[in-house]
Amino acid sequence: MSVQPEFSRPVRLDQLARHADTVTIRADEAERAALAKRFNLTALDQLEADYALREEAGGIMARGRVRASLAQPCVATGVPVPETIDTDFVLRFVPEDMSLAEGEELELDAEDCDTIGYSGQTIDMGEAVAETVALAMTPYPRSPDADVYLKQAGVLSEEEASPFAALLSLKDKKP
Repeated sequence: MSVQPEFSRPVRLDQLARHADTVTIRADEAERAALAKRFNLTALDQLEADYALREEAGGIMARGRVRASLAQPCVATGVPVPETIDTDFVLRFVPEDMSLAEGEELELDAEDCDTIGYSGQTIDMGEAVAETVALAMTPYPRSPDADVYLKQAGVLSEEEASPFAALLSLKDKKP
């Protein structure tokens, strides 16, 4: 039994032509709340994307732009750290049963994109957009007060914890 994604916008493969021109999708309040919970966000105030689909390169190519306004908890203080995402994306959907023959290599170039497997006769652009936002988010958000909080907690900075820090401290000491 598969779980329905929080932000599902299925596109039937027999209706790709309807998505050849730019399509806009937006997450509603309930979908944003569910995604915020899934991605451990303190807020997800906006999530929308414009995209177009086309069959090419042995799959379905999705090209578009995603926009999101969100806040993540600071890794040190837990205080919400706001972030705005506004980025282009290129995704390639391929059937899950499509695999390389043994010994066959896949050559990648600068035009490569994220590849998403699908089964059946639909792809889910909502889930693809949600995952694109998750990958675009700052991995370890820090509030402006994070360094002060960490110093008070006794956590050493990268410079203080480096193997050369001990040598630098000896330099200042007089024999």
